[in-house]
Order: sequence, then structure tokens, then C-alpha cells
Amino acid sequence: MNQYNDEIQLKDILIKLSEYKAYLLKKKFAIIVISGLFFVSGIVFALFSDTTYTAELTFVIEDQQQMSGALGAMSGMASQFGFDIGGSSSTTFSQNNIIELLKSRGVVESTLMQNRKINKTDDLLIEHYLYLNKIKDSWKKNKELTPVSFHGILTQDNDSVSGGVWMSIVEEKLVVELQSNEANIINLSYTSVNEEFAKTFVEALIDQMSKMYISHQTAQASNTLNFLTSRSDSVFIELEIAEEEFAKVKDINQRIVKASGRLKELQLMRRVEVLNAMYLEVVKNLELSKLTLLNQTPIIQIIDKPILPIEENDKSKIVFGLLGAFLGGFLSIAFFVFRKLFKDALSE
Repeated sequence: MNQYNDEIQLKDILIKLSEYKAYLLKKKFAIIVISGLFFVSGIVFALFSDTTYTAELTFVIEDQQQMSGALGAMSGMASQFGFDIGGSSSTTFSQNNIIELLKSRGVVESTLMQNRKINKTDDLLIEHYLYLNKIKDSWKKNKELTPVSFHGILTQDNDSVSGGVWMSIVEEKLVVELQSNEANIINLSYTSVNEEFAKTFVEALIDQMSKMYISHQTAQASNTLNFLTSRSDSVFIELEIAEEEFAKVKDINQRIVKASGRLKELQLMRRVEVLNAMYLEVVKNLELSKLTLLNQTPIIQIIDKPILPIEENDKSKIVFGLLGAFLGGFLSIAFFVFRKLFKDALSE
């Protein structure tokens, strides 16, 4: 009995499919016309859409390496005197984190706030962006919107606009990815309606990222260098003062024979010797700190930069036309199918 019912249901389905097939064949002229209209629309879209340019930049990250050999031995010796000259590796700016940080709001907005010359006009990159993407024109057309300028004091409106620009860049225009799983080379690309802006933006973005990366990786060594420089200056001043006092006391004590009379001279001599030893040690560690700082920079090495003129992103008219035709055909078939379903439901 169940097998009989299944055969009836399968037969009903095949009949229905046959009916819909015949119905669509009757509407084939309308489907072809709609597909043709969408085909033309796709070609028109390709013709009148803005020309875009993609600037590509490749770079590699140098991992901070542990100091070895003589530098490592000197680092260990410096630690015995209470000096930490750095040299330990950090994972904060790992390869994957670099990719995410390049797309972070802080890095992108800092880049946009830099002054660059585009089309012979020197201005902030965010001002160039608003002009090139016709955002300022939309503000002029809509009287309810208040134009925002990034010159002068920044307000909450500036934060809102810059946040929207950042979101648009990250979601639609900026691509950061590894060239391959085997290589450590990272590709950075940005698409814009202006080739000069696209080139300038990717270069400014990697420059901002490099500054942040180098500042972080060398922070410990820089702090140590600043401390040792200050300390060497202060010890040197103390040493000069002690040497002058020692020389004066020694001149006074030339005719004194008793040890009690030469006590002050002996104390000053000991102080000069101690300060001299301290100064030599500080200077040695100061030079070592300079080597450490030099060893840690630069961190990011650029392999290829975009070169003007940048090739246009070719929008194939045929491809857009075929996509439009496919979309038109799908929508028209879906329309007629649902229309027949609705009529059949009413007739029942």
C-alpha cells in the first residue's frame, strides 16, 4: 500500500514538473527579452562605472632574533651590573598580527591624517579621499548634512566620518594577505578611483606600520639607551668635580707628612677611582646598547612598490553582460514560477 502511494506521489510530481516546463516554454519570449535587457544593463554598467586602479606593495617581516656570539656575551655581562639592554623576542607583532594591524582603525586613521600631495594639491589624505570619492559633493547636495573639515580642532563629527571612511576602506578597498603559505612575503593592495592616491596611500600605510613596529620592537633598547646616556653624563660630571677637588687637596697637602692630614686626599682619590670605574662601565654598556638598537632596526623590508602609471582594472563588458543576462533569466524564471504557484493555489 505504501509503495502504491509513493508511486502516486512521484507521478504527481513528474506531472507538475511537466506542467511547469510547458508553462515556462510558453513564456520563453518574455524570459529572453528580460535576459536581454539585463545583458544590456550589464554592458552599460561596465561602460559608465568609474575606472579604478589597484596599487600593490609587497614586503617581508624580519623576525627579531636573539642576540648571539659576542653581543649575547656582552648582554649577559651587562645584566650582572643591573643593566637590561633588551634583545628578547616579542610576539605582539607576529606575522598574522601585522596583517590585522594594517587594517586596524588606529593605523588606517593615522595614515589618513598624514599630509601628501595628490594631483598637485598638498592636503591630508582623508581630505583627498573625501574629494575623490565625491563624499564632499554629497554633503553639498544634502542640506541636512553639515560639511566636516579635518583642519583645525577635531570634533565628534570628525570621528564619525573617519570611522566610516576606515570601514569603507577595510571592507571594500584594502586587501592584506600572505603571498603563499610557504613564503613570509605579505601583499598589500589598495583600490582607488585615482592611481596617484592608491600609490600614495599604500606607501603611507606601510610607513605608518613600520614606525609603529620599530617603535615597539626597540622600545626596551631605546629606554635603556636613554637611561645610560643620562647616567653617563651625570657620572662624568661627578667625576670631573671629584678630580678638581682631589687636585686642590693634593696641592694643599704637598708639605703635610702625617697620614691624618692626608685623609681628605685619600678619600677623594678613592672617590675618583670609583667614579672612573663606574664611568667606564656605563660607557661600555652605552655602546652595547647602541649596537642592540642598531641590530633591531629596520624591521620591515619592502620588496616591491607600486609604480606609476598603474594599469586600469579592466571591467569586461562581455562578462558584465553575461552576468546581467544570467541574473535576468534567473529572476524572470523565478517570477513566472511563483506566479503559476499562486494561480494554482487560488484555483484550488
